[in-house]
Amino acid sequence: MLMMAAANELVMVFLGLEILSIATYVMAGFRRTDLKSNESALKYFLLGSFSSAFFVYGVALIFGATGSTNLLVIADALRSSEIQISLVSLSAALMLIALCFKVAVAPFHVWTPDVYEGAPTPVTGFMSVGPKAAGFAVLFRVFLTAFPSIEDRWGSAIWMVAALTMVLGNVIAVVQPNIKRMLAYSSIAHAGYVAVAFAATSNQGVSAALFYLLAYSLTNLGAFAMVTIISRKDDKVVDVTDYAGLGSKRPGLAAVLSLFLLSLAGVPGTAGFAGKFFIFRAAVESRLVWLAIIGVVTTVVSFYYYLYVIVQMYMREPHDEFSDVRLHGSLKFALMISAAGTLYLGLLPTRVLDWTATAALSALR
Repeated sequence: MLMMAAANELVMVFLGLEILSIATYVMAGFRRTDLKSNESALKYFLLGSFSSAFFVYGVALIFGATGSTNLLVIADALRSSEIQISLVSLSAALMLIALCFKVAVAPFHVWTPDVYEGAPTPVTGFMSVGPKAAGFAVLFRVFLTAFPSIEDRWGSAIWMVAALTMVLGNVIAVVQPNIKRMLAYSSIAHAGYVAVAFAATSNQGVSAALFYLLAYSLTNLGAFAMVTIISRKDDKVVDVTDYAGLGSKRPGLAAVLSLFLLSLAGVPGTAGFAGKFFIFRAAVESRLVWLAIIGVVTTVVSFYYYLYVIVQMYMREPHDEFSDVRLHGSLKFALMISAAGTLYLGLLPTRVLDWTATAALSALR
């Protein structure tokens, strides 16, 4: 992931992409005797192979057009009138499709629910955060460093993808009875919010995206850690209704899970609210007011399925005593870090936002 995010060479980006992809294919199929896990790994591998082929074909085309795979050299070459813009545009489109698959934005998201549901829950938590953050880092770096001169050709695609992703992710999540599938569609929706920051194509947008990815990572990892704990060893508890009565039987666990769900929804005082506020502000400053409005409306929709889980925990009779739920020391420490980070970023976001602003200026220099 670090190789992908830091690379100035498209070849190195591709190598990092493949190393990460192969590792996640194996992790998705970690339970060799579980048919769902095997199916998850196979689907991810087959569709991921296509996206990798798209990316490497795009790299080949840009090399043919500019004679280089270095992002800065490509940017300089595109300022020349001798470059075949149609070939460059095709290259950018192929790489955009490949990276959109990696970050799971619509309409390249179809693999996500099945893969997330079938993979072991800890792996799903990692997949929802690590590859997504790395993929967005590559998207920002490649397109805002190498292709800013042809923004008029790819910019409109980004805002359409952002709008479609926010709408589809949140609307479909409303009807999901399985909590892992619900969080999968939630993950898709959150990718749409980051895409809004990408569509802004400004330093403020990049800074907001970095802040949001940090906030989302802390919150989503915490949420999946809670699902892992409550589901036990074999992912036995996976339906939202299985969480009924958790608030009365295990109030501490219910309170922590509620914090993460409220942050994902964007309740004031949490990291999710601060992240969405900065993203929508960047969109408005870039005159993407209508995109910010779609983001706000879909955020309101998301309250339904996040609060539905909380209602089950606190306002329904328990189906399970949750007596065999064990909270080990390592998980307890991880939850403390995630919960503290979620509250800190929500209540005191300024210092971290300053860091992300500095990082944005450095990355796009």
